[in-house]
Amino acid sequence: MNAKSEIKVGQLGINYLIDGSASGSVGMFELTVPPGSNVPPPHSHSLNEECVYVLEGKLRYSLGEETRDLVSGESMFSPKGAVHRFSNPFDTVTRALIVQSPDIGPQYFKDVGAVVNAGGPPDKAALVAVMSRYGLVPAAPSGA
Repeated sequence: MNAKSEIKVGQLGINYLIDGSASGSVGMFELTVPPGSNVPPPHSHSLNEECVYVLEGKLRYSLGEETRDLVSGESMFSPKGAVHRFSNPFDTVTRALIVQSPDIGPQYFKDVGAVVNAGGPPDKAALVAVMSRYGLVPAAPSGA
């Protein structure tokens, strides 16, 4: 993998291995999640499916009401429209392989990174606008 192509979104690292966004085909990237990182809010994808496969460390992954602590070699699948989220509340860095069909593309992460990495608290309206452009739908707050 080529570290110089890594996209940073806050503490998260995204290293694209297969960019399928131009063809509308499958894409794949490695996601690095340091312990305690700020992560995306619970959301769903209206345009694509997503599979997460843990390569190293442990990742807490929730799909709907199901939450699992995935370790190396374990995976979960998020169909279109399914609310999901992830976090790393553990003490080691997690590396996971993410496969999307069709691919959302690296430009999404660059656009989100521009908002998140701007300094200070992220502009939530700008973040939601970027997510919406790419078919991501933030989940309603709990109890709403």
